[in-house]
Amino acid sequence: MTESSSSTSSGRFPPWIRVRAACGSERNEVEQILTGLKLHTVCAGAHCPNLNECWHRRTATFMIMGNRCTRRCKFCAVDHHAPPDPLEPDEPERVAEAAARLNLKYVVITSVTRDDLPDGGAAHFAAVIRAVRTRLPDAGIEVLTPDFNADRAALKLVLDAAPTVFNHNVETVERLAAQIRTRATYRRSLEVLRMASELSGGKIPVKSGIMVGLGETDAEVEQTITDIYQAGARILTVGQYLPPSREHWPLQRYAEPEKFSVWGDFARKLGFEFVASAPMVRSSYNAGELVGKL
Repeated sequence: MTESSSSTSSGRFPPWIRVRAACGSERNEVEQILTGLKLHTVCAGAHCPNLNECWHRRTATFMIMGNRCTRRCKFCAVDHHAPPDPLEPDEPERVAEAAARLNLKYVVITSVTRDDLPDGGAAHFAAVIRAVRTRLPDAGIEVLTPDFNADRAALKLVLDAAPTVFNHNVETVERLAAQIRTRATYRRSLEVLRMASELSGGKIPVKSGIMVGLGETDAEVEQTITDIYQAGARILTVGQYLPPSREHWPLQRYAEPEKFSVWGDFARKLGFEFVASAPMVRSSYNAGELVGKL
């Protein structure tokens, strides 16, 4: 058990970890729309604990470029056991159609990592942004991208499509990154944040997020938050890591809600414009509400 943590030996969630089991017609309609348009979501692909709540509120995070990743990060439930399928040219229009049917005011788009593509899928990201913007000109659009191997030209393709927010997650502290992430590196992720801030000229807010409970110390969390701020991000999420299965990276601690509040206060004092720090926070969870408070 690491500092400021609750034991994981019982195998039970602590009382502050609560997954809402919302169901009903709204959730079913979201599922039908996504299935009918043959779209993937990170909600389902990554086994997000907030899926029922979000779908009940008629919102979802689209996962583009297929549902199989070219990397094998030890915290992630997205499939990586087979090569990804070719890109689907009509996917941007299908995402835009789903966003319109759901009447989304804020559209969050993420993807699997596609190291098999020359640009990592950056042009496809840009095409999805443009399709959604055409269909829903007043909606906000947030993209949560892979690192594109820190390819400046690829990042520029995405940012030139003018998303409302650019998000790339650092995920964990530097000491653990090499053990937990595949191919991605801590310093490369910070470089992506720096380039995004620079390429957008500060006009597109840059966001990042980390998980706790993987074996980090409190001091390492604060150092990571500091590094993210110095890289140019001004929106931050901090949430509790929950292993998707026994085969994934083992949970080391449950951080108490009070500890998340401390980290949130620390980030705000650094200068972050908005911080969401709580056990059930996820990078795209309530993303529209977060940006709306800026």
